[in-house]
Parts: sequence; C-alpha cells; structure tokens
Amino acid sequence: MNSRFFLRLALTNLRKNARMFVPYLLTCILSVSMYYVICSLAANPDLMNMFGGVQMQALLGFGTYVVALFVIIFLFYTNSFLMKRRKKEFGVFNILGMEKRHIVYVIACETVLSAGLALIGGIGLGIGIERVLYALLSMMAQGTLPLGVYIGIGSIRSTCLLFVVIFVLIFLNSIRQIHLADPIELLHGSSVGEREPKTKWLMTLLGFLTLGAGYGIAVTVKNPLDAFLLFFLAVVLVIIGTYLLFTSGSITLLKLMKKNKRFYYRTSPFINVSTMIYRMKQNAVGLANICILSTMVLVMLSTTTALYAGMDETVQNRYPREIDITMTDASAAQRQQVRQTAAEVSGQLGLQQVNVLDYSYLCFSALREDAVFLTDTSLGNMSNMGDIVNLFFISLEEYNRNADADRQLAPGEVLLYVNQGSYEEDTLEVLDERFVIKERLAEFVGNASMSSVVATSYFIVVEDEQVIEELFARQQAAYGDQASEIQSFLAFDTDGNADQNQALYEQLSEQIVIPEISSYVESRTVSYGSYFAMYAGFLFIGVFLSILFLMATILILYYKQISEGYEDRRRFEIMQKVGMDHREVRRVIRSQVLMVFFLPLAMSALHITFAFPIVSKLLAVLSLMNTSLFVTTTLLCFGGFTIIYCILYLLTSRVYYSIVKRTV
Repeated sequence: MNSRFFLRLALTNLRKNARMFVPYLLTCILSVSMYYVICSLAANPDLMNMFGGVQMQALLGFGTYVVALFVIIFLFYTNSFLMKRRKKEFGVFNILGMEKRHIVYVIACETVLSAGLALIGGIGLGIGIERVLYALLSMMAQGTLPLGVYIGIGSIRSTCLLFVVIFVLIFLNSIRQIHLADPIELLHGSSVGEREPKTKWLMTLLGFLTLGAGYGIAVTVKNPLDAFLLFFLAVVLVIIGTYLLFTSGSITLLKLMKKNKRFYYRTSPFINVSTMIYRMKQNAVGLANICILSTMVLVMLSTTTALYAGMDETVQNRYPREIDITMTDASAAQRQQVRQTAAEVSGQLGLQQVNVLDYSYLCFSALREDAVFLTDTSLGNMSNMGDIVNLFFISLEEYNRNADADRQLAPGEVLLYVNQGSYEEDTLEVLDERFVIKERLAEFVGNASMSSVVATSYFIVVEDEQVIEELFARQQAAYGDQASEIQSFLAFDTDGNADQNQALYEQLSEQIVIPEISSYVESRTVSYGSYFAMYAGFLFIGVFLSILFLMATILILYYKQISEGYEDRRRFEIMQKVGMDHREVRRVIRSQVLMVFFLPLAMSALHITFAFPIVSKLLAVLSLMNTSLFVTTTLLCFGGFTIIYCILYLLTSRVYYSIVKRTV
C-alpha cells in the first residue's frame, strides 16, 4: 500500500463522516483563530500608544495562557468523541485485513489534513475578523483609537507551534487507543457498555477546596492593588475547581443520592439518578467548558460595557476641573509665576477661571501597622500590597483657603480623611511623630483629582507649613533617592467650549516651562479622547473575544447534543423494553436535558456573583467607581446571554431529538 492510497482513504473517510468531521474541523479552525487573535492583540505595538495600553497588554498576555489551556482541553474533548464514533469503522478495516499500522497511517493523513486546514483557515479567519472589527471600532471611535491591524510573524509562529503540538498529542492519543484495542473491541467501540463511574472523593474535595479558595480571594480582597495581583490566581483556582467538580463532584453527589434508599428506590429518582451518572461521566468536561466560557463572556461583556457606559462619569471624577497643573518642588515665586501665566493665557483666549484650587502638599507611601505608618526598608520585603498606603499632608492654612473653612488646630492635632475604608484609631504615628486626630472629614479638597491613585490614601491636615517641612526632611532621610518632593497643585474650570479649552491646554503646555522644576498640565477635554480610546478599545476586545467564546460554546453544545443523543438512544431503548411507556421516556428526556443543559449557566451565575467584588476593585484601577452601573450592566449582560443560551438550547436540541426520536 502506497501513501496515495492512505491519503485517498483518509479523504473518503472524512467525506463520509462529514456530519461529525465538519463540526470538528470548525472547532479546530475557531480554536486557531481564537488563539491567534489574542496573541496578535497582545503583541500589537499600537497598544502601547493607547491610554491604559500597558494594563490591557498585561491582561491579554495572561489571556493567551488561559486560551491555550482551554483549546487543549477543548480539542481533546471533541476529538475523543470523534474517535469513539469511528472505532467501528477502524474495526471493520482491521477485520478486512488492514493492519493496525495501516490504520495509523490513515489517522496520520487525517491529522495532517485537519491540522493544515485548521491552521490555514484559522489564521486566515483571525486576520479577516480582526480587519472587520478594527474597521467597525474605528468608525465607532471616530478615528480616535490608535489601534491598527497588526499581522505579526511572532503571533503566527506561536500559533502554529502550539497547534502542531496539540495535533501531535491528539494523534499519539488516537494511535494509543488503536494499539490497545483488539479488532472486536474496535468493532463495538461505539456501542460497548460503560462501567459505572467510581466516586472520587479526593478529586471532589480538591474541587471544593480550589473553588472555595478562588471564591475566598474574590470576596475578601479589599485593595485594588491586591485585586490586580490576585485576580489571575483566583481565575486559575476557579477554573480548576470547576473542572474537578463537574467531572468528579457531580458523580459523587449522584452516588450519595443513590445510597439514600428512601429517595432512590422510587420510579422517577431511580431513572433520573441512574442515567444522570452516565450522562455526567460523558459530558462533564463539555459542561465545564461551557460554564467557563459563559463566565468569560459575562465578565468581559459586563466590565467593558460598564467602562464604556460610565466613561463620562469616570472622566468627570478623574478631572473635576478643566485644567490641572502640577509642579514639583516649586518655590513661592515659581508658583506665583505659574498662576500669573495661567491667568494671562486664559485672559488672551477670553476665558474666565472659576472653581480655583491652589495648594501644595507632601505625599509619600508607608506601611500601615495599626496606628503606626512605617517608612523603613521592610516596605520592599512585604507580601501584602494592601498594607501600602499613601499619606497626603497639607497645611491648615491651605486647607481653610481652598475649602472656604475656618477650622483650628492645636500643636500635634490633625484633620483626617480616608478615601477608601475607614480609620478607627484616635492617633496616628509617622516618622516618629505622633498626631492626635481632632476631626474626621467627610470630604477633602482636591481628592477627586487624585482618584487615579488606587491605593488607600490618608489626607492629613496639619497645623502649619513647618510640620510639613519637618516631615519632608525626615522622609528624605528615610527614603534617600526614592524620597518624594513637595508638590504644588493648581486647578480651575473655565467658561469656554471644548475648542477653547483645548487651545488653553496647548498654550499652557508650551508656556509653563520652568527649568528648575518639573511641571505638567492636564486637561479634562483633551484627556477625554484618551479615555475614550482606552475604553472603546476595552469594549472592542471584550465584544471580540465574547463572540469567539460564544462560537466555541455553540460548537460544544452541538457536540454535547450529538454525543448524548447516541448514548441516550440505546438507554431509552432498554427502558422501553423493560416496561416504560413513551410518555415516561419523553418526560425523563426532557427533565434530564433541561437539568444538564442549564447547569453550566447556573454555575456561571454563581461564578459571576462571587467574582463581583474583585472585578469591581479591578474597575477601580481603571477609575470606574460607580458600582451600581456595574451591577446594572452585569444583570443586563446575564439576561441577554440567558436569552441567547435558550435559543442555542432550542436549536441544538433539535439535533438531539432527531437522534433519539426513533426510540420514543
């Protein structure tokens, strides 16, 4: 037998098994395109030109590993179904005289064909989808998004490498099954009776522990910095726990129900529990995949939609005034020079300054331990980022002038405002200086301008400038080259339109240049474009990946329904032979299909509920503080996804019922 014979035989087999092979090939193509797209996005150099591009690139970089893990499990799952359905075909070849090594040649040809079509089609599809969605996004962003189509050789190379390895492993697993089976086993491989799955207590316990650990991290994290660092760990733990509980936990639960004789030995529970044990064994991995995909879709859509919908509020919170001017280590004369320049430029443009803020402050980081804030070298060795806080010191005179207040402080007394959480102590100690908290403020002037600082911040009003100078000298001694300088802040609104404000920003950026100090100007109007580009980019990536994951979900559902259809047809034939009528069989089918089909959706809802606290902290890193908006978008996305999921159920269930209807 020459190689052409095996190639023709492989092509003939693929054509005759088109009902199973075409969905498998589509699965491979989609998996390739999914991985290529996320690799291409993560490597896109234009991301670095976007506001927030560093964070986005980090998330996408992590996403490549998550998608790689997913496609490995996904493709092995779909291939195992394909191999089981084709064992009879290989058994016939073996009985007719074809040696197992010849069958291996056929499988090798099929694998090479599948891999070639998947890589060419997947990368081509990925590039095509990228181009279409980039064009749509550019239209939506009105050309403000600096993100173009990027076809990187590195992304193509890593995609090819990953999937060549996957197809080689699938091929080795297939020939392992062929070599370990005799011709009779192959002939009856698709119809051989299955053993009842065993209870796996260790895996079940491990599943509860990993899922509980992931949930625990999500609900206990308090600081946005901790949330960013621990989010990836929580995701991995939840994914592991989901697979373990679907594959072993569900069977353990059904086995416990089976041991309850009062419950089990009744008609309906007897049939449902008995058949559900085998159903969960067959489809546990597929159901876990659906659950994880559904959770990914919901998290991505709800977060990116919330960011985009709350963009105006976010920019307003981040820039409460139109113009912000920050100076480092500026003298009184230099501050006055900047004020005068800002007033002159505003006057030249016919603009009036209103809601003016003008103060100086000292800010540095510390490690909180109860009422003491440490500034020694232990900061570099600590493991809990949530213990790092920012300390902002401002004099009473500056505070009263900007807040239009007339508060008084005795030596050693301070006013305190905390932007996140609360501070229950009556005193605070920093740099060997102990302060008594006279009053806790409900708000603080200029706090909104510092809202991008995600760590917990303590805004402390001290008696006078002399206290700030002493603290400044002590923190310089403590931190050395890493010490902070005294900052000066000038911010104001104008009565002009967007064009005038942009012109004001451009002229101030050019004219406020003092060689001795560091200074920079920010504008709400100008920054809005950067925020728009970043959040539109996030929305684009969220919708894009959600579509890919949704398509993968459809293919998994299709395979699940075909697999269950063939398996259940034999089971229901046996049920009718032992006396069950058609109506009872239909009722069992309907109850079990509904239960199994919607179990992943219920589990994903549970994942979303526990993920809400940590995801809301991540959104705080991106300046979205509106929790109610995030709740609304999450509920809307879940409702919309549920509708789509139900439609998919109705469509894919037709395949299932077309297989089993000859029985019932």
